[in-house]
Amino acid sequence: MKIFSSLYLWTLRWAEHQFAPRFLATLTFAESIFFPIPPDVLLAPMVLAKPEKAWFFASLTTVASILGGAVGYWLGYLMFEPWIQPLITDFGYQERFNIAIGWFNEWGVWVVFIAGFSPIPYKLFTISAGFLHMAFLPFFIASAIGRGLRFFLVAGLIKWGGSPMEQKIRQWVDVLGWGIVVAIIVAYFSLR
Repeated sequence: MKIFSSLYLWTLRWAEHQFAPRFLATLTFAESIFFPIPPDVLLAPMVLAKPEKAWFFASLTTVASILGGAVGYWLGYLMFEPWIQPLITDFGYQERFNIAIGWFNEWGVWVVFIAGFSPIPYKLFTISAGFLHMAFLPFFIASAIGRGLRFFLVAGLIKWGGSPMEQKIRQWVDVLGWGIVVAIIVAYFSLR
């Protein structure tokens, strides 16, 4: 089934829309707080569609992400027990949240930088930092550096790869998509 090819083509078409930057900023902001889809899935096609705007898109994504991270931090700081804890429990994130707390205790502010740069769910660390009353300025700086490095790296690689990379992605998108689905299923059952 070529589900991922159609989604990929739809995303490429949408990436050229006049409102795509606003959608990218909104998606990125929400992802830093609660949304499960990483902004890279829109950032990459937007850079492919308009490589001359790669650094603008990376900057927009970085700013929206750290602003969303700041909101996540303050939600964790001020509203953890009444709002956030029930959501963590309802969405089945309690075990992941406990792991995030353990990492904070072990590595402190470095875990924010690592979560910002890596594919680890950044939202868990924004809320955890607030819940643990981590100092806001180090949190904000680590978020800005980690998220900025990640999004500028993605934009730079896509801009550098250009059309040949787009052709390879188009060729392998279904295999990659199904591979990720299988990896998620395997990870889910192995971590249960």
